[in-house]
Amino acid sequence: MSTLDSNSNAPLTRSNSQSIDAHDIGFDDLYRLEGLLGRGAYSEVREGFHKYMSTPSVAVKCIDRRKLSDIDEVSIRDEVHILRNLRHNSIIHLYDVFQEQNRYCFVMERLCGGELFDRIINNNNYSEADSRKTCQNILEAVQFCHQHKIAHRDLKPENLLLVSETDNTTIKIADFGYAKVVPEPNSLMTLCGTRSYIAPEIISNTPYDERVDMWSIGVILYIMLSGLQPFCDNGDDGIFHKICNGEYYFDDACWANVTMGAKELICGLMQVDPSSRLTATQALMHPWFFAHDNSYGYEKFAHNMQSFQKLNLERNNTNAVLQYNGVSSAAA
Repeated sequence: MSTLDSNSNAPLTRSNSQSIDAHDIGFDDLYRLEGLLGRGAYSEVREGFHKYMSTPSVAVKCIDRRKLSDIDEVSIRDEVHILRNLRHNSIIHLYDVFQEQNRYCFVMERLCGGELFDRIINNNNYSEADSRKTCQNILEAVQFCHQHKIAHRDLKPENLLLVSETDNTTIKIADFGYAKVVPEPNSLMTLCGTRSYIAPEIISNTPYDERVDMWSIGVILYIMLSGLQPFCDNGDDGIFHKICNGEYYFDDACWANVTMGAKELICGLMQVDPSSRLTATQALMHPWFFAHDNSYGYEKFAHNMQSFQKLNLERNNTNAVLQYNGVSSAAA
C-alpha cells in the first residue's frame, strides 16, 4: 500500500474492500500497556511502550471486536486505510494496527496536550489571536483531507488534540472513525456526526460531501471565540430546526470584543447552502488570517470563562453522537 506525502493531491480510492495487514507477531509481544488515557463505548485508549526500542510512549486504542457489527468492521477498515495514507503535521499519525481474534490495537502517536476544549477552559489567557492560529491549523489539515477526497464528518473540539502542554494552538485532528472517501460530489448519505456540529444537509437527509466539515469548523470557531453554542434548545428537534435554518447570532455580551473579521469568517463557513459555504482553501485566504496590527485580537477571553465552563458541563451531559446502524455495509 502506497503512502501519500503532504505534497500529493492524489485522491484515495474507495476503501470498503481494504483489509488490515496480518502480523507474524502479536501486539503483546511488542508492546506493554500502562495508564488509561481515555475510554469509549467499545474501546479504551492506553499509554503503550515498545518492549525492545527506546522510543517515546504511544497511545494504543484497543477496540473490542466482540461488540462490533459488520458495519463497524467496515468502518474500522476504512479508518485504517485513510489514516495510513494521510500524512500531515496536523493529523494524528497511525504507526501500526494489530488485528486479533477479540480486539484491534491501533498504535498511534501520543499527544500530551489534551483536548482543545479543556485547554481553553483551563487557560484564562486564551485570546482571539490564539483562536486564529488554532483555526488556521485546523483548516490546513482539513484542506489536505479534502484534497485527497476525504470527509472527516465528526470535527469537534474533542477530536482536536493539542501537541504539547505548553503550546495553546498547535493541534492535530484525531478520531477518523466516521471519515469517508468522497468518490464524487454529493455522494455520501450516512447520518453521522455529533449533534451540535453536524451540517444542515446531514440533518435533512440529502446527499452531501466533504463540505459538511466546513460547517463544523464554523461551529468550532464560534465556540472558541465565545464559549457559547451557536444552536441552543431544549431538545434535538429544536436544535436541528435552528441548524437547518442557520439561526445563530452574535448579540451576546461575549461577542463584544470579537473582531468583525472573525464573525465574517464564521458566517462564510456556516452557510446553510453548501454551494455558498467557504472551502478550506477559500477560508485560509480570509483577511482575518492576514491582519498585521499587533493589537488585533489579542484581548483575553477571561470574561468568557463562565460561558465555557457551563458549555463544558452541558457537552459532557448531552452532546450525543448520531449513529444509525440500520444502514448497509456499502453505505457511504
